Amino acid sequence: MSKLKMTLALFLASLTFCPVAATADGDARRGEKLFARCSACHSENGQKKIGPSLAGVVGRKAGSLDGVRYSNALKQSNLVWTDESLNAFLTAPARLVPGTTMTVRISNEQDRQDLISYMKSLN
Repeated sequence: MSKLKMTLALFLASLTFCPVAATADGDARRGEKLFARCSACHSENGQKKIGPSLAGVVGRKAGSLDGVRYSNALKQSNLVWTDESLNAFLTAPARLVPGTTMTVRISNEQDRQDLISYMKSLN
């Protein structure tokens, strides 16, 4: 089993034992303000920037938008963006997807939950 597949398997297994810790019970209005940090690379309206648009990100397969330059690691991750996977990715992108080009980490739990709630509103 590849290192990436093993990491993903361990991550998914950990969700079984701790499903509540990663649910987005955040404040979407606060998340919209926090999104300013993300807007240098990501749009919220379908426009492509350095990174993909985050419109419709929840429920989308990672690395799947046409015309976006993703790392091979993200394209091959088989992740689907859920509350749990977004929380893990925003906490430590390279831990969840070794080889990703995403380097920004959001260490504050409430900030992550607020951002995820806002991203859910973009669907």
